[in-house]
Amino acid sequence: MADIVILGSGGFGLSLAVMCDKLGHKVTVWSKFKDEIDTIERTGELKAKLPGAIVPKSIELTTDISCVKDKDIVVVGIPSSFVRETCETAKPYMSEKTYIVNTSKGLENGTLKRMSVVVSEVFDKNRVIVLTGPSHAEELARGIPTTVVVSSKDHSAAKYIQDSMSSSVLRIYINDDIVGCEIGGSLKNIIALAAGICDGKGYGDNTKAALMTRGISEIARLGVSLGASTSTFAGLTGIGDLIVTCTSMHSRNRRAGILIGKGSTPEEAVRMVGTVEGYHCTKTAYALAKAQGVEMPITEQLYSVLFDGKQVDAALKELMTRPNSNENEKISW
Repeated sequence: MADIVILGSGGFGLSLAVMCDKLGHKVTVWSKFKDEIDTIERTGELKAKLPGAIVPKSIELTTDISCVKDKDIVVVGIPSSFVRETCETAKPYMSEKTYIVNTSKGLENGTLKRMSVVVSEVFDKNRVIVLTGPSHAEELARGIPTTVVVSSKDHSAAKYIQDSMSSSVLRIYINDDIVGCEIGGSLKNIIALAAGICDGKGYGDNTKAALMTRGISEIARLGVSLGASTSTFAGLTGIGDLIVTCTSMHSRNRRAGILIGKGSTPEEAVRMVGTVEGYHCTKTAYALAKAQGVEMPITEQLYSVLFDGKQVDAALKELMTRPNSNENEKISW
């Protein structure tokens, strides 16, 4: 059995902790927020992040980041904006033999780097693995059957995590396309935010189907420009993750979008919902698409709605009246 630390007491980190504990691993959860650790110790759960999921007493809880010392696996499960800072804080204690599993989704502000690149820059001697896919924390913690993907530049490292974390309720596939896995897992939050806006406006199923389909197309265009394989976007970290995030009320991105569609400002919606990765990722993906010379019309219009004050109806009209084109002219599936 492995000795595992989860960095972050968010919903997905806690759900992984519960699952790994059930597998017999020794699990420690770290958080920089003492009030969250105190709440779990006092009540056995963290309703603000993962309501209804009991955190077993066998899971150690701490605010001391030196807990990463000599561990077999360290899972980075914190918002993308804080990944580099947290990893740099943990670095003095980290063994080079430790496998680093990143579950954070997004692009780093300023550098526009994928999270595995950020983690690898800090832990340049460690093997870094990405774990991503359609996996709501609320369902994983309850033992609802879930399937995800692990990806790494080191295939044997991905295999180790696959073997260590797979269970009867969590099936893990390996996909060697780490770029595609991360781009799909990050940018689906943008489309989910847009899907929520459509729901809030009452646009209907036809609109959402179009949004999701054209959304995965532009995600794939950007991914391929960065070296990803087109087939990845037809898999779990592409269309799979997009479906679950665009259609579920578990999705914070969709919930924030619904609020915007009903009239809240983007800032108000983010404040009410909490961590909304799609909000931040829209800005970084917009910049990355411009740098790569990739056309991403949905992302561009959402950027205008979120940051330039553009009205949703005007953004939709602009999307619907773009010059006529061939569905497959930009990318071949």
